Parts: sequence; C-alpha cells; structure tokens
Amino acid sequence: MNDTNVCRFSGLRGLTHAEVLERRAAGLGNNAALETSRSYAQIFRENLFTFINAVFFVLSLVLFGLGRPGDSFLVIVVIFGGVLINIYQEIWAKRKLDEIALLHRPKATVLREGQEQELDPNEIVLGDLLLVRPGDQIVVDGEVVEGRLEVDEALLTGESDLIPKTVGQSVYSGSFCVTGMACFEAQKVGTQTVAYQLMVGARAFRQALTPLQQEINLIIRVCMLIACFLWILIAISFLSRSLLLEDVAQRAAVVAGLVPAGLLLAITLAYGMGAVRMVGQDVLIQQANAVESLSNVNVLCLDKTGTLTTNHLVLQSVEAIGCSEAEVRSLLGDFAASTPAGNRTNEAIAHACPGRPRPLVLEVPFSSARKWSAIAFADEPLGGYILGAPEILAPVVSLQPAVIETMQAATEHGLRVVLFAHTVEILPLKDVPEAPQLPPQLTPLAVLIFSDELRPEAYETLQGFAHAGIEVKIISGDNPQTVAALAKQAGLGPAIKVVSGQELARMDAAQVMQAAQTCNIFGRITPAQKALLVRSLRKAGGYVAMIGDGVNDVLSLKQANLAIAMESGSKAARGVADIVLLKDSFKALPYTFLEGQRIRSGILDVMKLFMVRVAVITLLIFSTAIVTDSFPLENKQSAIVTLIGVGFPTIVIPVWAKPVPLTHPSMIRSMLHFTIPATLTLTLVSLLVYLLFLVSAVLDLLPAQELTQVDYAVPRSALVTVLVLGELCLLPFLKPPTPAWVGGEPLSGDWRYTLTALLLLGVYVLIVAVPPVRDFFELARLGLHSYLFIGLVVLEWCLILRFVWRTRFLDRFLGVTLS
Repeated sequence: MNDTNVCRFSGLRGLTHAEVLERRAAGLGNNAALETSRSYAQIFRENLFTFINAVFFVLSLVLFGLGRPGDSFLVIVVIFGGVLINIYQEIWAKRKLDEIALLHRPKATVLREGQEQELDPNEIVLGDLLLVRPGDQIVVDGEVVEGRLEVDEALLTGESDLIPKTVGQSVYSGSFCVTGMACFEAQKVGTQTVAYQLMVGARAFRQALTPLQQEINLIIRVCMLIACFLWILIAISFLSRSLLLEDVAQRAAVVAGLVPAGLLLAITLAYGMGAVRMVGQDVLIQQANAVESLSNVNVLCLDKTGTLTTNHLVLQSVEAIGCSEAEVRSLLGDFAASTPAGNRTNEAIAHACPGRPRPLVLEVPFSSARKWSAIAFADEPLGGYILGAPEILAPVVSLQPAVIETMQAATEHGLRVVLFAHTVEILPLKDVPEAPQLPPQLTPLAVLIFSDELRPEAYETLQGFAHAGIEVKIISGDNPQTVAALAKQAGLGPAIKVVSGQELARMDAAQVMQAAQTCNIFGRITPAQKALLVRSLRKAGGYVAMIGDGVNDVLSLKQANLAIAMESGSKAARGVADIVLLKDSFKALPYTFLEGQRIRSGILDVMKLFMVRVAVITLLIFSTAIVTDSFPLENKQSAIVTLIGVGFPTIVIPVWAKPVPLTHPSMIRSMLHFTIPATLTLTLVSLLVYLLFLVSAVLDLLPAQELTQVDYAVPRSALVTVLVLGELCLLPFLKPPTPAWVGGEPLSGDWRYTLTALLLLGVYVLIVAVPPVRDFFELARLGLHSYLFIGLVVLEWCLILRFVWRTRFLDRFLGVTLS
C-alpha cells in the first residue's frame, strides 16, 4: 500500500484512480525501463562468442576429424566447461543484484485525488501531477503548474548552473531539484522522455571498462598477437616442410592456450561476486566499475552532516538579541511552518518552536551556495526574516562582542550556529529572482545553537580508513571550527589543518591545489568549492572517493572517481552514486575499501601465475625451435601444465586473497618484480632439462637408427614435470608461509597456498602413476632416478630464483624500481 499525505498545494487534486487505469490501459504509462545490469543475452554472448573460443572450437573439430577424439574432448571440457561455470555464476550474481536494486529503487511523489503518494516511477501515467522538493529527481518530462524551483540539468547538458523554473516552464527527466518546491504535470513518459533517449543512445556505443580490465585487455591482446604470429609460423612450416596436418593441429592448440581468454571474464565474475558479498555488509553496488574503484581509493572526502553525524539536529538553545526569547521562538515557529521546502534545520526549529503557516509574499529557498534563506509574510508588511550562516550574514549585521563569544564557544564544542535576523528592506531579495542579494542592513534577532549526534561507529570507522591506507578529508558547509571540533571527537587525529570557504575563494588554482593536499578540514564550503576540491585532489594524483547525502553533494559526487551516497540521503545523491550505503551503514565503509583491495590483490596474484606460464611456454617454443628444430609440448601435455600449474590454483587464490594497499597504479608494472625473474630462470632450467633428456634419447638411438626417428615422449614428459613442479613452487613464493620462502613477495604466513601446491603435486603423481591416465595425457613413465633428478633441479632453481629476487639484480640491471 502506498504512503499518502495531504498535498501542500491547495486547489490541485491530480488524476483519479479511474483516470489512471484508463491511461495505463491506453499505453500511456511510464513503463520503459533501462537494464540495471547486463542482460542474459549479453552474458551468453560475451562468454560464448569470442574469437579465442571460436579458435578452440575449430581446433577441436579438426582434431576429432583426424582421429584424436581424446584431444578434441579435452579442448571442449577444459575451455567450454569453464565458460559454462562462468555463465552460471554470472547469472546467479545478476539475479541477486537485480533483486537488491529493485528493493532500493527511488520513489516519485505523485498527487492523486488530492493526496501525495510515494510511487515507483513505472506507475506514473501521462497527465499525472508530480511534486518535487530539494534533492528529488525529475523522472518524467513535464511543465510546472505551481511553485518555483531551481534545477540542475548537468546530467543532460553537462553544465552545473542552477536553472530557475516557474509556472509554464518545462522540466526534464534526468535533472533534479536543488532548491524550492513545485508541482508539474507529466507530459512525456516512457521512451519519449529526454533522459531515456539520451541514456539509450549513450549505452548503444559505450562499454566502460575499469582500469584493471583495460590493462588485462592489453595483456590479452599482446598474447593474441604472439599467438597469431606463431600460427603464421606453423602454417609456413606446414607448407614448406613435410609436417603432418595432425601435428599442425596439435601445435595450433598449444599456441591457442597461450591466450588467457578467461581472465577478463574472471575479473567480471570477481567483481560480481564481490558486489554480492558487500550486500551482506549493507553496501549496494550500483555501477560495475565500483569494485575496481574501491581497490584504488587513497583519498576519501566526506561531509560532516549525515556521515560523521546522524543528521538528527536538535535545537539546543535560542539566544535572543534585543527581544524576548518567547517572541523569537514564536517568529521562528511561523518561519519554519511557512517554509514550503523544508530541510533538517527547519525541521529542528519546527520541533522545538511550534508555529502556524502564514501566507507569503516572498520566499528565497535555502541554497548551499548562498547558505541563507528568507521569507516575507503577507500579513506583516514591514520587511522579512532571514536565517543563515553567521559568517555569510556578518557583512550586513552588527553583533555585540558577547554574542560573538557565545557563537565561538558553541562552534568550539562542535555545535552548529545559525543567525536569525530581520530586514526592513526586501527589494534586494526579489529584484533578481535568479540571484537574490542580501539587504544592506540586517537586525539580529537571535543566535540558534543546534547539536548533531556523532555516529557511535565514527571513531572505529575513521581508524579503519587509516588501517586501509586511506587519507580522510572532511568537506562541510558548516563552520570550520565546528567541523574541526567534531572531527577531533571522532578521532581524526591531532594533525588537523583547517581552511574555510572564504579563504579558499581568495586562492588561485595553485594555492587551492596545495590546500587540498595539505589540509584535512574544510568548512563553509559551497557545492562548487566541494567539486573544485575533489577535482584538485584528482589532478594531484589521488584516486578520490566522495561520500555525500544531500543535493549539495551532487556536484562533488560527479567529480569523484567513486561516488558514495547514504540511503537516507536525497534521491539526486543516490541517483549519481556508484555505491549506496544501505541503512546509512557508515561503519561498513572500511570493510568495503578492504574488500576492493582484496579483490584487486587476488586478481594480481592470478595474473602473476598466468603471465609466468604464458611467457615461459612462449619462450620455450622459440628456444626449442632454434636449438633443436622441435616443438616442446603436445596439446594434452600443455593442458596438464595449465590445469595443475595455473587453472586449479586460480580458483582459490581470489577467495583467499587478503587486502593489500595499492603500491603502484599500474598493474603490469607492479607484476614485473615477480614475473621477470621467475620467467627467465624457469625457462632456462626447463630448456636445459628438455635438452638433457633429448640428448639422452638421441644417444640411445645412435648408431642403429636415424635421428628423424627420435621419440620426443620422454623429453616432453620431463619438460612437463619440470614446468608443473616449478609452477607449484611459485605458490609458496607468491604467499610465503615462512621467511625461507620470502623473495618475490613479503611474508604472508598463510600455509593454505603451500598446502594447495602439495595437494596438486599429489594429483600430478597420481596422473603419472596410473597408466590409463598417463597414457591419455601422452606422458612417458620416467625412472625414479629421473624424477628425483628433476626434483633436485627444481629445488636448485628455487634457491637461484630466491637469490635473484632478494638481490634485486634484474631491478638494478633495468634501472627501475619494479616492486
């Protein structure tokens, strides 16, 4: 059942229930919806119909036609089995996230039969009357029929200037109300609205990839180029030599395995699963790249009100000036009751000072840019009343030293101070409706002191940010000293540096940049200044997250790398946010940032293993061709190396990953310290073992037979064993359980990776020991002494690799810092 309230616009009743049903039956409803996530067709298309999948499918058909059903079956199971698992998990994640998004979809206020109703936007029909207040999104196109408001059309035009709208003027979906209150009639709904057409056009050509996905795309494309080059060489070899078609297909399949096609899908899946996990912490992910942003954030900007505090203002005291407190409270009560577009301050006044609504001849709605509001009563011809920030009203009001001391004492205790004043002259307020000015002289009536409750979890949350390596900046419209006092109570730390909006306005671009980086408390900041500070922090190299709950935060939310809104905040703030904190769960934020770092850390570890495998196999293909004129691996042997050395470990690595602060913005560069030494040394050791066993096979053949009859099964089996053991040894190097394994990565103390390596070693031993399985993978059974020899070689390789890592020989040789 919909919530209903009596409309504040007298004389307007809206549509009747019968009229709504009639128009909906005529197809005049607002029933067009944009997808909140990828469609099922997209999931199937992006998982199945890829270039590399097509290559594997063709190769499996060729191998089957050549009488090698085992190879064909292996290609289908390994490649398409993983694809089907990805599809299943992505569909599960999509359904879960779609259900959550539907539950938290913003509502629209519609006037029907004289009652206000909170409805889903899909329930709006043509001709409905909609009410908008500050922070509300305009969800359909229409024309103002009563009231006045200022809207932000930046999502439509790119310009953030406030546009005044009065009776008879059009408002467009995609904009939102900043100040004022109005009622408008829906004239375009569904697919006819401006916002829908813009969104459809934008989504038709835009596929935004996260920074991590872009780097992975680059790696995949480089691997694809290498694979294409090798395929061309194989084709030339087939045409110029007596190479069997079966050998060509085998080699082409091995080369195809060099392309880590599942990586991009694995990243998408990791983000989806991360988003589902975050819902359990009351965090709703609204944009696909939000998880990626979380892992990069190093600067967090937040407003005081609604984030550090609960935004439950209480009027503590009224310090009357030149009149009685009872008289002032009566005026304040009428002021709050007569203001059409309320806010938290007015609500606190109305609660403490009951009043009656009075007809108005003038209203200047509160604006975060102006930081004051004004009204003039129709039954009181002598002037009007102004409520605003003392610093803003100071130039036109005279205050006694005792009053100033009272205000200073309140701000130092973290209390909000507001000045209430009277003006005889109201012409400056209405001369230019788009830009009202303060009268030249105000008479102070009272100082209002408000308290706002600090969130119980504020201290713990700020400590969590520090643990995650995130710098916190508090940007507020309140008095700088009030903000600083509350920040100290919340445990921000002793090193607090404060800047006011007035000081910021006098700075040039370079000084603003310096202040943004060195200061952490910003008070009396306008919405435009908030956005400027966020832009400055980004230009300084920060990856900035912004938390906001009000309409005054929208500009800065749109400038941030990551926009976070509170669930109880304005619809406009929630609409532009990448993440919404359900139940206003401020305490969930440190977990959210750590979750993002955990996901990135897991993906980085997976990439290290993938890149070592791809690089080693590529180098072996070239080196064996140059040295021995042979191909190092068969298709099934390559599959064993991939599955045991990389495939199975990468299933658990993202799950077990731990949060690690971002040390370098480039993923590729951060991997070099680990991958280059591992690749070069493992390639060299593997090649030497392969050559040793090949020479042994040649010596056993001579002089009775020709060299063309050499059996490569034993050298290739030895090579597979070296590669499998080497890749399994990389797991404890990746997460060292003891100081003895520390070299390429810092000490982890996590034994799960080492135990996984031992378990997979057992799997490989079973494959080698069971004849049918060994024969299926085309492995030769080596002698016990051969396996012991290979094991000692791999152990020696581990010591050499650890030495290279610890001495940073390659780092110094390349002349760069790779870690």
